[in-house]
Amino acid sequence: MRCLIDTNILIFLMSDSRVELSLDVAEILSDYYNLLYVSSLSIIEIVFLLNNNKIRTKYRDAEGLIAAIDKDYYVQTFQTKPEHIDVYARLQPVDGHKDQIDHFIIAQSICEKMPLISSDRKFFGYREQGLDFIYNRR
Repeated sequence: MRCLIDTNILIFLMSDSRVELSLDVAEILSDYYNLLYVSSLSIIEIVFLLNNNKIRTKYRDAEGLIAAIDKDYYVQTFQTKPEHIDVYARLQPVDGHKDQIDHFIIAQSICEKMPLISSDRKFFGYREQGLDFIYNRR
């Protein structure tokens, strides 16, 4: 199975904070038959958080963190495609959800017909628009 993981899931994975992962999500992430992807926008978010001391990881700099995503965690970076922008432009925000990076990650997931794994409850509202959502109960 191919899965797109949200920024918060990648942070939990890289910080070895397995306590933050529900059993079903931990099982998906540890199954080597699954192909895991993260949006390039999530990486931008994580680098920003790291550079502004908002998250702590075992990586001292952004370069080490970026290299580890694929090398150590086997998560591939998913680049933006024109089709993602088309879906993003049509996406209807739900319940006052204004996070544009979330909207774009949701659009990528819908466009690629790939389940999105996140701890964000607001994502449930996008199921009616085609989002295949796997909720991480913490």
